[in-house]
Amino acid sequence: MTELEKITYAKAYVEKLANGINPVTGQVVPDGDVINNVKISRCLFYVSDLLRQIVENGGISQPKVKIVKQPFQLDYEARKQFRYSEIPISISEIAKRINELIPIDNMQKLSYKYLLDWLMESNFLEIIPDANGKMTRNPTRNGTMLGITLEHRESPRGPYSVIVYSLDAQKFILDNLDGVIAQTQK
Repeated sequence: MTELEKITYAKAYVEKLANGINPVTGQVVPDGDVINNVKISRCLFYVSDLLRQIVENGGISQPKVKIVKQPFQLDYEARKQFRYSEIPISISEIAKRINELIPIDNMQKLSYKYLLDWLMESNFLEIIPDANGKMTRNPTRNGTMLGITLEHRESPRGPYSVIVYSLDAQKFILDNLDGVIAQTQK
């Protein structure tokens, strides 16, 4: 018996169980039997449908379709639509707002890590040890002059620090987005 035949056989058993029929004897199971529970029956119908799809795809759960996404790119017209914030925001929020401007679905998103890498390479951020000896990112003197600051915040877990970017820093990042894009292509 081939794997496909085994799957077809298993599908028939699961389908019978889903319909409240004992697959071995072919008899209807009593109403109080756990197999007649609505949630279990729905689950069995779901499994039966998955097995059907596997059989229809020749033994593969889903056809393997690899979608090749285009590298991140953003034209100057789209960049004009960026939602700047008067209140300083995090780098992940900047990346999120940039990604909202992507004109097509099959384009890679810009990771905030590329923004951070570019800022580090451009000497606006640096990695230094904190009070506990843990290595953390901090704005350099150039970064601080640009409007990149370190904010200290409180959470239920305790105090933490986050780097935020002023309106001027946001504009600087968007004005230099081509440098960040070049960083993604390395």
